[in-house]
Amino acid sequence: LDEAARRVGPGKALQGNLDPAVLFAPTPAVEAKTREVLDAAAGLEGHVFNLGHGVMPNMDPDALTRLVGYVHEQTAR
Repeated sequence: LDEAARRVGPGKALQGNLDPAVLFAPTPAVEAKTREVLDAAAGLEGHVFNLGHGVMPNMDPDALTRLVGYVHEQTAR
């Protein structure tokens, strides 16, 4: 995210960047990787948390629900 922010410059929103394969891992690992993305984006203007690619067909929908809940919990103001 730092490199992308440097390239696009200030005043631009960035989106991403959790590897969707992480969602196959146990919840604590998903939360740790999610925290890494959130920490990397902490100083950025207008970051939109998202997967780095799309949702895989065999992905557990509950894993996505837990991810969204965790991101909301961690980023609530």
